[in-house]
Amino acid sequence: MKIAASLLMLLISTSCLSQDYSSFTQAITDLHRLGSLRDNALKAKETQKQWSAIQTFGIPFIKEDSVAFLYRGEATSVVWMGDFNGWGSDKNFQNRGQRIVNTNIWILKCSFPKDARLDYKILIDGNQWLLDPENPYQQWSGVGGGSPNSELRMPLWKSDPILIERPNIAHGIMKRDILLVSKILGYQVTYNVYLPAGYEQDGKLPAVYATDGYEYLLPELGNMVTVLDNLIADKKIEPVVAIFIDHREPVNRANNRRMEELNMNEKYLDFFAKELIPAIEASYPVKADAAHRAILGTSMGGLTAAYFTFARPDLFSMAGIQSPAFKARPQIYAICDNSSVSQIKVSLTSGVINDASVGTRKMKDILQKNSCVYNYRENNEGHSWGNWRNLTDDILVDFFGKK
Repeated sequence: MKIAASLLMLLISTSCLSQDYSSFTQAITDLHRLGSLRDNALKAKETQKQWSAIQTFGIPFIKEDSVAFLYRGEATSVVWMGDFNGWGSDKNFQNRGQRIVNTNIWILKCSFPKDARLDYKILIDGNQWLLDPENPYQQWSGVGGGSPNSELRMPLWKSDPILIERPNIAHGIMKRDILLVSKILGYQVTYNVYLPAGYEQDGKLPAVYATDGYEYLLPELGNMVTVLDNLIADKKIEPVVAIFIDHREPVNRANNRRMEELNMNEKYLDFFAKELIPAIEASYPVKADAAHRAILGTSMGGLTAAYFTFARPDLFSMAGIQSPAFKARPQIYAICDNSSVSQIKVSLTSGVINDASVGTRKMKDILQKNSCVYNYRENNEGHSWGNWRNLTDDILVDFFGKK
């Protein structure tokens, strides 16, 4: 048999044809034919050829909107878990792989939008989580630091070049791990401050406060310092000071207080108003008025951004809300349904694949009804830093873009 050779030629001959699935279909058909080979030596040889041919074009094997997840190894069960099935919460998505008869190759066929980007892992025998050994693309994910996931990149998805660090531009400076003893909270809080290049000559600057600041700072997650440097260098935004709040306990970083602090916590809002913001404005060149003050967050942090801004428009006039966890506190809709705060600017984002789009669309309707200034963006992604990092620059331009 010359399965591998015929597959390779077919893939090459059809690679330029629009919406031509023949190469995809033929590859899957040829994989299944391997199971009919009775000569074990021949089967082993042809299996390796077939596998090598598919590796040439990448695994997962993607053609147009069709995907074949593939795993080669001994197992009793192989399932693919990821954004596409809400990491197990979406029971309607069929994520169990099929073993190709008489082989150790497992396959799961799916279809996704051609510009989708999704995190996933392989679950072997119900207890062994693996990165896809054939896929070089990874994305650190999970609010709180997480770990790397394998990354499915559909053909039309592109990473934003704003995320690439440039050595030939001026870079801002970081003031790291600043401790603030909070009397209101009864414990120490750590934060980091970004000062844009040349800030000494710029006078008073606007400020953006980022919850989950450790994640927004980390290059593998938010990579926001690179985004700020590039946007300022390109003159797409005015220089801005960024404050990154770290919810981890300073002496025990494994203890992350975010679920308590970001859960529409009135005491935490009081801490911002009476301790954090005054401390920042006493130490750094930031404008001391709500009109030049923004708050940014993902998930529970997105909920907090909405809560802080609409509950205290005297503190914040701009809310950057990424994949907000509105379902955790549905009373947020009533708080934001207030036509008297129409001067608030909102930049709202969500993925549409097991993310927060149901809640964000409801919030968008409220903002529109009350004539708030807002921008709303959706993408074919899930609840992941791979989603949020690609949209942070849009939020910053919404708030601080040069006229």
